[in-house]
Amino acid sequence: MASFFEKLFGTKPTIASSQEAMVGLAVLGTDMHSHLLPGLDDGTETLEQAVELVKAMQQLGYRKLVMTPHIMGDFYRNTPEGVRGALSALRKAVAAAGVTGVELDCAAEYYLDEWFGQKMEAKEPLLSFGGDKNYVLVETSYINEPFNFADTMFQLKAYGYQPVLAHPERYTYLYGRFEQLESIRESGVLLQVNLNSLAGYYSAGAKRVAEKMIDAGIVDMLGTDAHHSKHTEFLRAKVLSSSYLQKALSLPLLNNTL
Repeated sequence: MASFFEKLFGTKPTIASSQEAMVGLAVLGTDMHSHLLPGLDDGTETLEQAVELVKAMQQLGYRKLVMTPHIMGDFYRNTPEGVRGALSALRKAVAAAGVTGVELDCAAEYYLDEWFGQKMEAKEPLLSFGGDKNYVLVETSYINEPFNFADTMFQLKAYGYQPVLAHPERYTYLYGRFEQLESIRESGVLLQVNLNSLAGYYSAGAKRVAEKMIDAGIVDMLGTDAHHSKHTEFLRAKVLSSSYLQKALSLPLLNNTL
């Protein structure tokens, strides 16, 4: 007779792939950072790939996915209309595949470049998430510190948005400057850590900073930043058994309020 997990997932799970996922990531409820919408950036390329990743995310315990394609002037000039169109197409494909029980929504990951500055000056509406909380996910260069970061964050808040800085543990310009990271959060910017950083997927440096952020209690959201199946497979195989995942989940994270 099939077990509960076999009925739920369709395959016989291992302890790491089912029980820990359900007890762990199911607590989060919502993933607020991924690149599952197909054909918009360096994430999934086809609807078929996107549907498979939606299934994988659901198996990890997520009940809602806020997908956040890159918006950056030099590479991905996505528009709110284009992003919402891709969301509509994926919703239809997921329904056609018989997948139920997972809510799909969209926002964006905005790169802080000149193009974003122009959007701010023109007061163009931004793709946000979290309802009236108006969370806006932003990222910077991994190497070079943006000279106008504080001013841009101030402007975002003045326009009624709540900035969320994506994966600060990966920005090498902040390495050795943890006090600056704390100051950014104290200024009213929320901080989101990538789950795969907890097991060293990106670098040993990113893992160390992520752990230090968790120890200091300055993590507000956790995201998969999933682009492809390698990310979800690594999460399942390595992150679910990480001691720092349990520490992170004990923080007052905002994921389950989204």
